[in-house]
Amino acid sequence: MDAPRAGALRRSLSRRDLIVYGLLFIGPLAPVGVFGVLDARTSGAVALVYVCATIAMAFTAWSYAQMSAEVPHAGSVFAYVTQGIGGRAGFLAGWLAMLDYLLIPSVAYLFCGIALHALIPSVPAWAFTVLAFALTTALNLAGVGVAARAGFVVLAAEVAVFAVFVVSAIVVLASHGPARPWMAPFTGTAAGADAFTIAGAVSVAVLSYLGFDAIASFAEESEGDALQIGRAIFFCLATAGLLFVVQTYLAGVLSRIDPADLAARPAAQGTAFYDLARVAIAPWMATLLAVTKAIGPAFAAMSGQAAAARLLFGMARDGRLPRALATVDPRRGVPRASLLTAAALTLAVSVWAARKDDGLDVLVSIVDVGALAAFTLLHASVIGYFLVLRKGSARLAHRIVPILGAAVTVWVMVAASTPAKIVGVTWLAAGLAVIVARRRDA
Repeated sequence: MDAPRAGALRRSLSRRDLIVYGLLFIGPLAPVGVFGVLDARTSGAVALVYVCATIAMAFTAWSYAQMSAEVPHAGSVFAYVTQGIGGRAGFLAGWLAMLDYLLIPSVAYLFCGIALHALIPSVPAWAFTVLAFALTTALNLAGVGVAARAGFVVLAAEVAVFAVFVVSAIVVLASHGPARPWMAPFTGTAAGADAFTIAGAVSVAVLSYLGFDAIASFAEESEGDALQIGRAIFFCLATAGLLFVVQTYLAGVLSRIDPADLAARPAAQGTAFYDLARVAIAPWMATLLAVTKAIGPAFAAMSGQAAAARLLFGMARDGRLPRALATVDPRRGVPRASLLTAAALTLAVSVWAARKDDGLDVLVSIVDVGALAAFTLLHASVIGYFLVLRKGSARLAHRIVPILGAAVTVWVMVAASTPAKIVGVTWLAAGLAVIVARRRDA
């Protein structure tokens, strides 16, 4: 393969590679950690929650597909909002997305460290965190193709574990029948769940999908046409939705714990999926899930770190961040300076959090607001680009879908925790301060 031209990213990613990056970032077993919370909240209707969440996130996927076809830029949402609304709004969109792209890898590295420490207590969590960071950062620096191939192996292993769980669950159900009614994961148990409760649970479940948008960051490294990014995003979302619905349905009919009892014991909600796998299938199934959930986040962080680097690269190339971040390694074709910057920031945050007793809780409470705020600006950019500025061929969907998508993202932000809102507003204020400072220097 020829080396990329100076300053350009290397076009080497197939559609499969793009999907691998998206699914790695999301994680095929993402519902495992929140199953107990949703089961308790919805009287068992967790599969219904994920059906609704998939539909809700499809609006955002559609907006990404529309803008990525028109603006195939590594800056992703920064570039889309810049073209659809304006430079300052674009900077804010990129700034807000940066909060998500920098902190989600930190959370993933930290979760990996904590989980591996639980399996091997003699090694401290921070040491596993640093090890995971070093391995995945080296893969990102080796080139986007190398990282994608390594990611494919890990993703295949995660899907294989998912398949083992599905087959084992079916065998148990065929032999002993369900512990709950067959339709309970869609209708709830006898107590039932009203529409308001389901809607509130959906606001939690949509957070399982954060990461599919990272695919758009690799637009300048895709081998396909301008529509390939959108196709990969939709395939990734649909695949994740299917995996999530299947695993939560099977878990829902296997669980022998009444949702009301689970609601009364909040401490048991975090391990509910592992507990039902241990009791209903076998202890080895719970252990296999735990090991997978310990290793998988490191490669989710790898995908997030790569996406963060592309965002920094795109913003720097357009003059919104220091120009040094827009350099490309001529041998590997990767934004080396941006990668190292993103890596340094995620490492600092993850090691800091790993040394605090409540570090994981602090990070988890704030990582989602940046992405949701950026999604809201993305939907606004679709309206601005197609309807206000008339840069593309507008259709009725360009009026309806972005409004529905923005309604979903705003609603989820409103439902976010108070600390998350405070951090989000503080980060937004910092971004506004940067804009003001740049105007004064101009």
